[in-house]
Amino acid sequence: MNESDDARHGVSRAQAEDAVRTLLRWAGEDPQREGLLDTPRRVVKAYGEWFSGYGTDPDEYLARTFEEVAGYDEMIVLRDIEFESHCEHHMAPIIGRVHVGYLPAGKVVGISKLARVVEAYAKRFQVQEKLTAQIADCIRRVLAPLGVGVVVDASHECMTTRGVHKRGVSMVTSTMLGSFREDARTRAEFLRFIETGGGGRR
Repeated sequence: MNESDDARHGVSRAQAEDAVRTLLRWAGEDPQREGLLDTPRRVVKAYGEWFSGYGTDPDEYLARTFEEVAGYDEMIVLRDIEFESHCEHHMAPIIGRVHVGYLPAGKVVGISKLARVVEAYAKRFQVQEKLTAQIADCIRRVLAPLGVGVVVDASHECMTTRGVHKRGVSMVTSTMLGSFREDARTRAEFLRFIETGGGGRR
């Protein structure tokens, strides 16, 4: 979202900034205090960046594929894709890494496009299980590979900064589709590539 945009999804910038002022007052602050005068504008601008995924179609990133790969038909893995998202329950940050693998069926995609798919889904309100499944399903739907594997390892600030206040805890989720789900050897090869101890099957 550009700063010049006046409305987004039927909500004007002024309305969004007023909502921030309301939260500041609820927290016990004075929105007119010098240090907070520009905070509503900054928060709305930050939201435009944090949730830009609602304005993108992840499928489009995978639309351009390459078939001249000299018959390459082995697994392709992109590890350690860093991401930042926000929990849809508390609007708190989720920060972690995604590992993506797929077994091509005649066509491959530029590796940066896989990272963009992750980014598109991460920049929305999320729960980690849904994020994992969405990334895998997008790759399956658009590329139609023989199999897809996605593993997400992330920490949740809704758990570390509130509630039980447990730091140093991460959550691991996985989605395995096609040959990654049906063939234990394919799944094991993928997990070796990403150097994890595994993760739950979906």
